[in-house]
Amino acid sequence: MSDWEITRPLGVCCGTDTAIESGQEYYGALVETEQGLSRRDFSVAYWEANHPPVYCYWKGRMPRENEKKQLFLDDEMLMAFFERLQTETAPEKLDFRFVLALILMRKRRLKYDSGRTEDGREIWRLRVVGQNDLVDVINPGLSEEKIEQLSGQIGQILNAEV
Repeated sequence: MSDWEITRPLGVCCGTDTAIESGQEYYGALVETEQGLSRRDFSVAYWEANHPPVYCYWKGRMPRENEKKQLFLDDEMLMAFFERLQTETAPEKLDFRFVLALILMRKRRLKYDSGRTEDGREIWRLRVVGQNDLVDVINPGLSEEKIEQLSGQIGQILNAEV
């Protein structure tokens, strides 16, 4: 996903074009556009009244000036994003899912179980920690530099440290 539209919260509801004031809760979301996944923010009132069609979402609070940002994105939300990408086949989404898997492995939410090669692609089988569930992840063969770049972009999109 090298061409993501990466933005931090801008303080404006995408649905109404009205201000989301500092300290107010809002919904951040990833929406599918012709260019790929793009971040959008919505006021709580707009979100609850309209339930806009989004790919994934999370709830946050608009930071106050000079305030250290609070992270509302927890491991469960990262797992939900990861699971949502399970059936995707577009290369940029496979890259996104692989990097999320690496982040979740670092956070000890996923554990490497085994690997195999199928149709010339390396597939990792990962165990969801604390469950019996196994999930497959295609290893797209990203360089360390590309993994770091995508990790940073994911953090910017989600406005979180990953």
